[in-house]
Amino acid sequence: MAKLISTKISQQPNDKPAMRLKILFNLYNLLEGPDSRFFVYMQALNLALNGKVIDHIVPSFKKIDSFLKEWNIGVKDQRNLFLTIANVLKENKSSGKDSFKFLTKYLATFSGEDSYVIGEAKEEAVRAVIEFVKAPDTFWCDLLDMPAVGQLEKDAKYALVYQLLKIFLTQRLDAYLEFQAANSTLMKSYGLVHEDCITKMRLMSLVDLGSNESGQIPYALIKDALRINDDEVELWIVKAITAKLIDCKMDQMNQVVIVSRCTERIFGQHQWHSLRLKLATWRGNVASLISTIQANKVVEEGSQAMQGMAI
Repeated sequence: MAKLISTKISQQPNDKPAMRLKILFNLYNLLEGPDSRFFVYMQALNLALNGKVIDHIVPSFKKIDSFLKEWNIGVKDQRNLFLTIANVLKENKSSGKDSFKFLTKYLATFSGEDSYVIGEAKEEAVRAVIEFVKAPDTFWCDLLDMPAVGQLEKDAKYALVYQLLKIFLTQRLDAYLEFQAANSTLMKSYGLVHEDCITKMRLMSLVDLGSNESGQIPYALIKDALRINDDEVELWIVKAITAKLIDCKMDQMNQVVIVSRCTERIFGQHQWHSLRLKLATWRGNVASLISTIQANKVVEEGSQAMQGMAI
C-alpha cells in the first residue's frame, strides 16, 4: 500500500512538489518496516530532484548513516541511494563538496566486483575525476585506490582522464602544463578552466614540496616549481596556509619555509610508512621525557630528605 501511494504521489513532480514531498515525509514517519521506508525515501528523493524542491530534502542527508543502519539495505540499493543523492546535491550549486562525497561513496561500493559490474560505474568515475579537478577547495581524495576509477587507466576513451587525476594527486605543475598543452581540447570538453587548474596545481605542488622529509623548502625551489616571480612566493605560501594545506613559518632572512605540518594528497603505503616513523619518533621522545621527569623527581626527593635530616 505504501509503495502504491508513494508511486502515485510522485507521478506529477511539477504539480505542487513541496506539498507532495510533505505527504511522502508524513507517510515515511507512519511506516515501521525498513523496506517500505527505504522505498518511500527514494521516491521522495526523485520527487525532490524532478520537482526542483531539493532544499526540502537536503537536511535529511546528515542522517544517512543512521538511516542505512535502520534500513539494512544491500549493495545495489546503496549504490542507487548514493548516486541519487549525489545527483540531487549536484543541482544545488552550494553543495558541490557533498555531491562529490556521495559520488565517491557510490564508487566505493564497486570494490570487489568483477570487471563487468565495475563497468557500470565508468561514466560516474569520469564525473568524479572531473569534479575533483574542478573543486577549488578539495586537495586530496582516495579515487586512485578505487577499482571503479582504476578501470579508466587502460580505457581507450577515458585513459587521459585517469592520467589527469594522477597528475593532480601525484605530480607537480610542470606535468600538468605539459598535459594541458597536448590535450587542451579535451580539457575544454569537460569544462575545465586552465587558469583555475593552474591555481589548484600550484597549491598542490607546494603541498608536494612540503612533504619533503627535511621540513624546509627554499624560496627558490618554490619559485621554480610554481613558475612564479620572486615577489609572489610568500603570497602562495599564505594561500596554502589559508587553505589549511600546510602549517609553516617563513624565514625571510634565510629565504626558506619551515614546515611543521603538511596535508597529504593521497594516503597510501608510503604515507603509512612515514606516519609509522613519526609515531615511533614521538613515542621515543615521550619515553625520554618521562625518564627525565622521573630522574629529576628522585633527585628532588633525595634533596628534600637531606634537608629534613639537617633540620
